[in-house]
Amino acid sequence: MYRLSDTTALVNTVDFFTPIVDDPYEFGQIAAANALSDVYAMGGTPLTVMNIVCFPSDKLPFEVLGSIMQGSLAKVREAGALPVGGHSVDDPEIKFGLAVTGIVHPDKILTNSGAKPGNALLLSKALGTGILTTAVKLKKTKSEVLPPAIESMSRLNKVASEIALRHSATAVTDITGFGLLGHASEMARGSAVRLDIHSGSLPLLPETHSLAERKVETMVYSSNLENLGGFVQLQDGVTDAYHRIMLEAETSGGLLIALPEEEAEGALAQLKETGHAAASIGRVVEGQGIGVD
Repeated sequence: MYRLSDTTALVNTVDFFTPIVDDPYEFGQIAAANALSDVYAMGGTPLTVMNIVCFPSDKLPFEVLGSIMQGSLAKVREAGALPVGGHSVDDPEIKFGLAVTGIVHPDKILTNSGAKPGNALLLSKALGTGILTTAVKLKKTKSEVLPPAIESMSRLNKVASEIALRHSATAVTDITGFGLLGHASEMARGSAVRLDIHSGSLPLLPETHSLAERKVETMVYSSNLENLGGFVQLQDGVTDAYHRIMLEAETSGGLLIALPEEEAEGALAQLKETGHAAASIGRVVEGQGIGVD
């Protein structure tokens, strides 16, 4: 964040990664939505983007890169932002993403450190993108499971951010590589509160639970588990599958929104009306850490 005036601050972010789906156009959409997400998580509006490209020009036709960038451009335009350049390097492995510049009013910045006891917790997207894409790569399931995950990963967090702002959100974070519990722990620590999460209320993409029961896991599962240490307390009855789902990395995941209890019903209704697989998943209470029942 960089304050320019009493009414305007810049939001700057960057993210890029290797393909998680086979279709280059879909990969471009997902990469763009993911990079734009941090601006939305802070209540900002994206203005400009710069492409970050690594591409094996001696192995793949440039039509593949063109399709990736067309997918990205579609999402950038949907966000109302403009592509203004970028940088590319010849690399053995495809990598793509965006550096994004946006603006936000300094008095309306959303952070992950303002949650208050009594707040409700909403999650704007279903969980399971990491498990599903990994399962397909490992041939643990068929690619037919991917369309709902691709739709979710390609969905901008723009509308969810606007709804959070309209309903007096006190804290917001997007759910990405550290998983639901990892990003929730940042909110709990930053806000000096305890988050109580109801595992049975979590919205899940199709087949996510059954694959978690089979212990399909991403490369970051173990590190996410290790990093949380004793910060998360699981109540009796919480299954290993649900614990795994909450720890797993998400790509272009939803927003975790803390907001006043009286605003929660209206915000959730608006999220669902706009096509989000949203749910109320818990509450903020006095104390510290995360409790899962």
